[in-house]
Amino acid sequence: MTGESSKRSGKSGRSSMIEGRRRARRLVVQALYQWQLTKDSVHGIEAEFRVDNDMSKVDVDYFRDLLQGVVASANDLDGMIEPVLTRKLTAIDPIELAIVRLGVFELRERLDIPYRVVINEGVELAKRFGGTDGHRFVNRVLDSLAPDLRKAELQAGQAD
Repeated sequence: MTGESSKRSGKSGRSSMIEGRRRARRLVVQALYQWQLTKDSVHGIEAEFRVDNDMSKVDVDYFRDLLQGVVASANDLDGMIEPVLTRKLTAIDPIELAIVRLGVFELRERLDIPYRVVINEGVELAKRFGGTDGHRFVNRVLDSLAPDLRKAELQAGQAD
């Protein structure tokens, strides 16, 4: 019985971690959208989101790391994104740009998260917040960049 309950709590703990990160990503996309439109201080936006949202089920550290990381490296991320675009960066819907920046940041910086998860999360965010075909755009961009950003992970997957 003890072994069974510990298995359940372990699975539940992992599930709540995944859900906490998923909620963090949702808020990060909204915060990035606000930052892109207003160019307000990222720290001010973060504080505003912490006050205005129920953060009890959000991985707050993940939220902060993603938000601050994407904003701090936005120019670098844009430089990686632009070569795979068929239109100018300025022509991209701001929500979809926020989602792509987030996805590229996770592909580049969060090697603990499998690339397929990063792409899937980006697609799901685009389905939720983006335009009609936004999820296809997000999938294409992230899928185009994954081989360069996750070369070792992709090669290891091919060896299996």
